[in-house]
Amino acid sequence: MYRVTLTLARCPEHPDGSTGRGYQILAPLGRDGRLDAELWRHVRDRCRVRRFWTDERDRHGRLVHRAGGEGGATWLIDYDDRTDADDEAGYRLGTHAFVEGEYVSIRDAGDETYHTFRVAHVSREAAGSRSQA
Repeated sequence: MYRVTLTLARCPEHPDGSTGRGYQILAPLGRDGRLDAELWRHVRDRCRVRRFWTDERDRHGRLVHRAGGEGGATWLIDYDDRTDADDEAGYRLGTHAFVEGEYVSIRDAGDETYHTFRVAHVSREAAGSRSQA
């Protein structure tokens, strides 16, 4: 399991990006830094996400892998399993390597637009660690 920190990349509203807007994700990664769907099946209850956004309360959810979508599967963040209206899908997250300096995109549930995030930090979680993302 790895703890991945994503921060908002450069965009028109934030020309220098924003370290105050992003996600901290606890996820299974393969040797290549990509999300490992097979391992996720065994540890999915530990795959947590914390969304941090300046001037907003943190949101806590789960990293979910679902069949269908681009490439046959979709990775998304689920904040409330009673509805999918708040889900934030990643753009082809299964094909991107979570390596420091790389970029990934996540669709904001509020306005349905994709925002680009820079992989700011990746660290291995200690075995058995129960810390919150």
